[in-house]
Amino acid sequence: MRSVLPGKPRAKLQAICTADWDGLRLVLYITGSAVVILSGPHKLLQTIYHDEHSLLDAVTIDEATGKIAICCSNDVIIYKPFGRKEGVLRWSFESSFQIPGSCDAALTLSWGSEEELLVGSSSLRLYQTARENIDIWNRRLPKPVRIASFSYDASLIASTGLHDRLVKLWRRQSFGSSDTRFDFTYLPHPTAVTALHWRRPHKHEHLVDNVLFTVCADSKVRIWAAKDPHALQVLQLWGQIDMQEAIQPRGPGLFSSVKERYAFFLDSKDLTTGTEQTFKFASERHNQGDHALEHLTEVFKTSPEVCVVLDRRGNMSAWGLESVGCKTRKNNDKFNIAHVENVNLSFPTGLLPEEANVQFLAFCSPDSASPFNLLVHHFDGRIIWYESKLDEVLDPCPRPRRLHTKASWTGHDGIIKKIIRSASGKALISRTVDNQCLIWKQGHDRSELALVRSSSLNCPEHIHRSCLLEEGDIVINLHHHSVTLWDARSVSAKQVASCTFESKGKPLCLLQLPHGDVGTRCLFVATITSKMEAIVWKVEPSEKFGEKSNGTERAIMSEFCTSDLGLSDDLAFVLPVDPAGSITPASDFLDTFRKDLAIAYTNDGLLRAWTARVDLENTSVNWLVTSTIETDIDMPSLASGSSIRKIALVDTARTGLTIWDPWSSQLEFDTKYEPLDTIQDLDWSSTPDDQSLLAVGFPYKIVVLAQIRYDYMNVGPSWAPVREISIKELTSHPIGDSTWLGSGNLAVGAGNQLYVYDKAVDTSDDMVSDLSLPRHEHRSLNILDLVTYLNGPLPVFHPQFLAQCLLAGKVICGHQIIINLYKALRFFTPGDELDSFVSLSTTDFFTEQEEFSYAAKKEMQSSYADFVKDDDPETVTEELAASLNESLTKIAIPQLSSLEQIHLADIVECVATVEKHRRSMDENAMRYLLFFRQYMLRKGQTPNPQVGATWREIIWAYHSNSQDILLDLVSRQFHGRMLWSQARESGVFMWMTDLTALRGHFETIARNEYTKTDEKNPTDCSLYYLALRKKSVLLGLWRMAAWNREQAGTQKLLRNDFSDPRWKTAALKNAYALLGKRRFEYAAAFFLLADRLQDAVNVCAHQMGDLQLAVAVARVYEGDESAVLRALLKEKVLPQAATEGNRWMATWAFWMLGRRDMAVGALISPVHTLVPSSEQPSRHSKSYLSNDPALSVLYKQLRTQIPRGCVSPRKEWDFVIQNARVYDRMGCDLLALGLVRNWEFLEQPLGQGGGVNGTTENLEETRRGMSALEVSDTASAEGEGEEKGMSGGGKAKPTQFKEPEASSLLDSFGF
Repeated sequence: MRSVLPGKPRAKLQAICTADWDGLRLVLYITGSAVVILSGPHKLLQTIYHDEHSLLDAVTIDEATGKIAICCSNDVIIYKPFGRKEGVLRWSFESSFQIPGSCDAALTLSWGSEEELLVGSSSLRLYQTARENIDIWNRRLPKPVRIASFSYDASLIASTGLHDRLVKLWRRQSFGSSDTRFDFTYLPHPTAVTALHWRRPHKHEHLVDNVLFTVCADSKVRIWAAKDPHALQVLQLWGQIDMQEAIQPRGPGLFSSVKERYAFFLDSKDLTTGTEQTFKFASERHNQGDHALEHLTEVFKTSPEVCVVLDRRGNMSAWGLESVGCKTRKNNDKFNIAHVENVNLSFPTGLLPEEANVQFLAFCSPDSASPFNLLVHHFDGRIIWYESKLDEVLDPCPRPRRLHTKASWTGHDGIIKKIIRSASGKALISRTVDNQCLIWKQGHDRSELALVRSSSLNCPEHIHRSCLLEEGDIVINLHHHSVTLWDARSVSAKQVASCTFESKGKPLCLLQLPHGDVGTRCLFVATITSKMEAIVWKVEPSEKFGEKSNGTERAIMSEFCTSDLGLSDDLAFVLPVDPAGSITPASDFLDTFRKDLAIAYTNDGLLRAWTARVDLENTSVNWLVTSTIETDIDMPSLASGSSIRKIALVDTARTGLTIWDPWSSQLEFDTKYEPLDTIQDLDWSSTPDDQSLLAVGFPYKIVVLAQIRYDYMNVGPSWAPVREISIKELTSHPIGDSTWLGSGNLAVGAGNQLYVYDKAVDTSDDMVSDLSLPRHEHRSLNILDLVTYLNGPLPVFHPQFLAQCLLAGKVICGHQIIINLYKALRFFTPGDELDSFVSLSTTDFFTEQEEFSYAAKKEMQSSYADFVKDDDPETVTEELAASLNESLTKIAIPQLSSLEQIHLADIVECVATVEKHRRSMDENAMRYLLFFRQYMLRKGQTPNPQVGATWREIIWAYHSNSQDILLDLVSRQFHGRMLWSQARESGVFMWMTDLTALRGHFETIARNEYTKTDEKNPTDCSLYYLALRKKSVLLGLWRMAAWNREQAGTQKLLRNDFSDPRWKTAALKNAYALLGKRRFEYAAAFFLLADRLQDAVNVCAHQMGDLQLAVAVARVYEGDESAVLRALLKEKVLPQAATEGNRWMATWAFWMLGRRDMAVGALISPVHTLVPSSEQPSRHSKSYLSNDPALSVLYKQLRTQIPRGCVSPRKEWDFVIQNARVYDRMGCDLLALGLVRNWEFLEQPLGQGGGVNGTTENLEETRRGMSALEVSDTASAEGEGEEKGMSGGGKAKPTQFKEPEASSLLDSFGF
């Protein structure tokens, strides 16, 4: 935690206390109805809340037992500590009691010996709290007591009343007796006594003479001690210090009018502790010759008590009191230690008399380089903790700065309801439920004060919304029917202007409007109502608000204009966006590139983002909808947007969170929290380079989510939690609100307290352990640096960049990256810097490469291998890959995590494997083999690997002309014993296009399934042989299965002719019986035996959940023109692709159906827009994962195979720009540049609506043409529909390689 603002301390003499209990320095103070317990400037231990409707009056702590007593009216409550040894120190309720008398309110508390508690009110009462809070002594007083305090040995009590010039000194006559008695004497003073202080003994068990210090309204400090034990009075006047004379002006006429004097005391015990610590750390610094240390040595020789006198101008006079209480006095027993200036303690001006009082507590802490601590309690609602070295404080020589501010404890005394930040985050305003506001300014990063209270604002009218302008100097408050302007440049804000308004709707938000006119200082704020009406006000700031012109007050706020935004149907809420990103001047253009200002959401989950431009010439404001997102979230309960286009939406149960990207209207994050974790707040922030952070607020914790790179290879999340902040240990109040500061700190309001959490993130935390962060380089990071690291451009040797580079067809670059990395690591030692580009030029990544020259170079190198000797490798060989991977196991690369290095080693090995077969396969086969091999390597490395090759890999193989070679390499991967589970992993029956080879390999699967066990069970292969229509082979296998108890019955059944309806019925009965026994695969086999392909396919697709098996059985049984297969594609595959948003699956299904135009359209359009379905597409279909940038590679291949004009240039333009954004979000900026630089738009035919403004009429016609794909009731009708409706037919069979002609080569390169 950076700092804590525990709340506004009460203006009471006993509102604060401190004690050294069990070696722990504790500071307690009361704020409102709570007592705050701290052990350091920023170390909050606990906040104990009393009845929130009652204010506390006093607090005290027993140094012997650690018990805390507080009083509220006539109630006294006692808390006891526990968990000290366990390291979880807390205080819990022990007991409470009431003071007799309905009007007798407790004013002061003091602990005595053996857990005795003195309560002062209109009487003095002594309670024994060790047993049952027994009243063991009481004495009625003529006037209520103001101060009553036990001496440290509990033998004396000093008390005085309000405006009382007499101090009553009560002497105890007996200890431990049931009859407790006190007698008293008076210590007379000329004027009212304002403060009392008992000298602290070195140890509690030591018998010491009691010494009492009193401060009087006559500006004198009096010291009372037992000089004469035979005198009538217990204590006699030992000496006095005139505070007016102690601080005198150094020149004529200087501060003669400043009469206020303050005093505090540093007991000999604390002086000893502070001096010992000062000398200890001075010896470590080897500065023994310091004059300040020599002076401190002289002061310490006599172990005096120290009295320090201060004034408001920063003057300080320190006095030493030697041998206080001795019977014989010396001439120099009161001596001046120092008289210095520039002791600035932040005394405010312009306060009310009751707020001008100041109280001091001084002590010295052991084991601290700066042992001297001073707590200054300002009665205007602040406690400031100062710290310093004792020699610096008492140094008589001039010093620029003697005290260092460690903390400023202040805040509210009511429950915080809302926190609003300024646009830059350098100021914020916090508001309580009773409309009390505090304006805060952000402190410097190196300052101990993260937030500094700037002004307070008390508004008698209910505040609906607030807005900060001019970095907190101006506050605009929105009320139900008016708006007010406040000047917050002083300690107390003042209202300087007000405007009333009338509106049909309820005002929902208040936001600042930017304008591009640099010649005016005018500011504009607007409210948007529930009827989508915008009311804009103009604010004219000046040096002096409300200045008069010609005798009348100048209008500084006026209504500028009103406008109707429309689109108010079913509106749920409108709210301003959180300012994020770098602050840039507003442009004069109103377009979608302007930063968002507000978002609106409807009850059916429709999100809209708005921006605006102020038109000064026409006295109007123009509004523009920058994005619209259909989230399909009904009745959202909460939303929040950032000005850099991120929107978070919470569902109606407040447990589901989604994050959307308005640029592409896609879903980036979707999660569900526990039912008890209800989301109540969302706050956006960003790094300087516009990477987003989201703080998700729950009742007692905040989870910080960070944007991370897109990962399409591992299907990783694009947002991840990086920090969790819990306040349960600090307070019992739930979080009221939170907001980000411009520095990256997070301010959290709970109860009446503000907590400011710093930016540091521990990378060893479990929460960030899975973020691929190289721990050997970053052990502790600033959260802004962490997010930048997780989103910045990747080094070119990062496995994600390398994979995308190879997918994009930049094979030469991929090889060169690996080769250069191999060279760099040969001489790499820990601590060296590794070039992120490994000596490659950036132009290599966005310049078109000539693959044929590369192949020719390989051929030439092979031909002249005997004549040319070259140590530099040209390609990635298996030997080079093995050597590089060995280096990767030994060397920690600074830019990569250990997991990323493992993935890099995998992809290097895969590239070497593919390179070995490169001459015999095309690029698509290479892409498939590369990532299938990578999948097989990772299969045994990760605990939850993906299940098989993805549809992306399947599509590469499907569009390859090297399928025979690919099938052979895949079979070798499984040692020639491929089972169905392995065939499903490789997707082989999805991408094989040659039906003869398909059936041949299916028969191989059948044999392998039969022989996979030693017993060779025919049931394992029944489905496969019956799909191949080889019942006779299956019958032969059953003849050899004598061990199987089902042999006889199955053999008898299989011998029959299943073209006979009787035996078809028998097979169906067996199939349904097997379904009842949940033997689904065997049931599907019997459906095939009855020639019921549709039922068999349904069992595979639904009961078994194996879509690939259903497709394979249909293809093998009836071929690619099967009506059952086509129905499966249209009724199962395409709806599933639309629901999941899987464009790869959709394009495969369309291509299988012969609809190549729609197959290409599915690559660039959301699938649910192409597939008519009664089901609503799932939220997952709008995920960013559906926009794989590799789609652009496939689209570029296939677009030439459809009639030109099916896809409009505008659609293609948006597709390319979207993929460039995705590359950028992945950290592959160079690939994004290469994409937009080298993309060529095909020339549109005449009459097709060329240009970027072309329409999508042809694609819409194609979508409407889906009716031609509807499944007919009969197979014949289906076949006729296919002949009439299909164009292009199925995929052509692979052919042998044919040398391309020169003209076709030129055409491939766009000439």
